[in-house]
Amino acid sequence: MKIKFKSLSSGSCGNCYFLGIFSEDGRCDSSILIDAGVSPRSLKNELRKEGLSPDCIGGMLITHDHNDHIRSLGSYCKHLSYPVWSPARMRRAIAGKYYTGEHYYDCARTLEDGWNEIIPGKIKARWFELPHDAAQTVGYAILLGQYKFVIMTDLGHITEQAAAFASQADTVVIESNYDLNMLKNGPYPRELKERIMNGSGHLSNIECASAIAAFDHEGLRNVFLCHLSEHNNTPELALEASRTAINPAARLCALPRTTASPLFEL
Repeated sequence: MKIKFKSLSSGSCGNCYFLGIFSEDGRCDSSILIDAGVSPRSLKNELRKEGLSPDCIGGMLITHDHNDHIRSLGSYCKHLSYPVWSPARMRRAIAGKYYTGEHYYDCARTLEDGWNEIIPGKIKARWFELPHDAAQTVGYAILLGQYKFVIMTDLGHITEQAAAFASQADTVVIESNYDLNMLKNGPYPRELKERIMNGSGHLSNIECASAIAAFDHEGLRNVFLCHLSEHNNTPELALEASRTAINPAARLCALPRTTASPLFEL
């Protein structure tokens, strides 16, 4: 069994991630999407490049109800009818968005506390709260067989629960949104800068590196830095900040903002 991961887009322009279980001969056995910030057409095009079909996807997890994470959710529900999983409070917030459309109601599924079977016998997930200024924002711990994957994008600060899940994971996707000096000296208005830095906005490169140092452990294989700011960060600065925080045996990678990443074997 192989676990593979691909970012379709990671930033304020849109967020969407593919995660799946593959057989040794390269066949996709089970897979999910996390967030719906790119169109179904873009998804199909990117999967086609990898020799994959959207039919291999068995469900979606949503992290929160901001537009860059759910802007195409109505299209997914209308055209692909994937089950869409989220906690109850977020589900209500998503249903209130005009662009999710009537088809969301048929696809919506509620995540309970604890582990939930997203694809029975294959993929489980459980959610944990993250501090961010949406109706509800969560990260996910995901089990693909015995493989442990954690994603936490859009968070103002790291929580004890988030760090605890990450400290057991094989792979972690974590936000490294801004360089503090670039943000302070950049073009954003003061109110927006304060919103980003106030503890319920976004995670800086320094804060991300500190979080990685706290949850780093011998079994950690991959750390992907996500949701880098277009105006207040660069991949080089994000990687430089976190490189010394992670054990040298683990892979560290900054995900591209507006284009798809390779299909990583984890």
